[in-house]
Amino acid sequence: MKKLIGNKPILQVALDFVDLSRAIKLAKEAVSGGCDWLEAGTPLIKSEGLNSIRQLRKEFPDIKIVADMKIMDAGRTEVEIAAKSGANIVVVLANAHDETIKECIQAAKNYGAEIMVDLLEVKNIVHRAKEVEKLGANYIGLHIPIDAQMKGKISFEEVKKVASCVKVPVAIAGGINSENACDAVKAGASIIIVGGAITKSKNAKSETQKIKKAITEKLKIKTEFFQRVTEENVQKILKKVSTANISDAMHRGLPLRGLTPIVDGVKMIGKAVTVRTYPGDWSKPVQAIDIADKGDVIVIDAGGVEPAVWGELATHSAIQKNLSGVVIDGAIRDTPEIKKLKFPAYAKIITPQAGEPKGFGEINVPVNISGVKVFPGDWIVGDDDGVIVIPKENITEITNRSMDVLEKENRIREEIQRGKQTLGKVTELLRWEKK
Repeated sequence: MKKLIGNKPILQVALDFVDLSRAIKLAKEAVSGGCDWLEAGTPLIKSEGLNSIRQLRKEFPDIKIVADMKIMDAGRTEVEIAAKSGANIVVVLANAHDETIKECIQAAKNYGAEIMVDLLEVKNIVHRAKEVEKLGANYIGLHIPIDAQMKGKISFEEVKKVASCVKVPVAIAGGINSENACDAVKAGASIIIVGGAITKSKNAKSETQKIKKAITEKLKIKTEFFQRVTEENVQKILKKVSTANISDAMHRGLPLRGLTPIVDGVKMIGKAVTVRTYPGDWSKPVQAIDIADKGDVIVIDAGGVEPAVWGELATHSAIQKNLSGVVIDGAIRDTPEIKKLKFPAYAKIITPQAGEPKGFGEINVPVNISGVKVFPGDWIVGDDDGVIVIPKENITEITNRSMDVLEKENRIREEIQRGKQTLGKVTELLRWEKK
């Protein structure tokens, strides 16, 4: 591991806010928790300009300030204005032209600053790391992009490769929390850059202390949030997030409209076994129970009309197969019994009238529920707000983005309660209204 201050790894907190007031509040918590450096994140600089760096310098005169400018051109000018604003370290992208990087390094020397070169989206990271080190970079940064994090692709293998071939300190950012921070240190990173795990936490001071301990003592410290999963374990997160979180993660994704939860206070999560049937024909819905695997959800397109294609006996059968629930674009009956069984069920109509098993329809074919297409194997999530479908090809990304939404809400909720403020005040709503 490359040696830094006191032979200990550095904890850098990335302030990726768009509101300076929120960034300053969080920074105070992080500094009180023992962080070493503060980063004016790219969103903050784009939103608030270099005033964000000036204010951070004013508030924290003894803390190193990193300006994540992500410079690609006009290197001398951008480093100069960042350094004059109070930045100790300025970030330039490794994909920039060599002459731009040289200009950044020279300007930094002139104004008493240092340069970190970020290898974001560089194809041959080892080769480029050696090149920028020769150019005079003070630090080399590795960055796991947010989109890659949302697909569960968090690995420190690249840290090992780069740290073993350069002498300057290596920084790593992207998806780091108290459980994996020590892995980054063990891989050779000297600067651990943490964003969301601290900036979205309810108590940033305690979360900073936790991660600081993790990197200093090389410990894995369990965390409930700030985790990103792969397709194999998405249910872990889907149990925590709401359908509202998922809709937000899907850019205000549409729910299956017009469906009413029959049982309140139960959660439904599972892969879709789809059924297309004729109004009142409950033959294929019942056959689908036999076809379905443990944890699946039966999704029935019955044309949105009566009679019922599902009732108490079908529910008992589904429970015997350990299914997760049923969704019916049509009618259901025996709701008092289904409520007692606490089986997750959603339907468009409640009626006492049953249909007949005629045997028309198909199982595991694409269906259309209130304008939303559902394919076999898509993930179905239901709660008291309704039902939403996550396409199977996007399950990992949408699940992780849903957790990201929940984490951000947790932080905002804490700021509202702690400051006894309104949502509009905390998020500076009027400022961001479209003009």
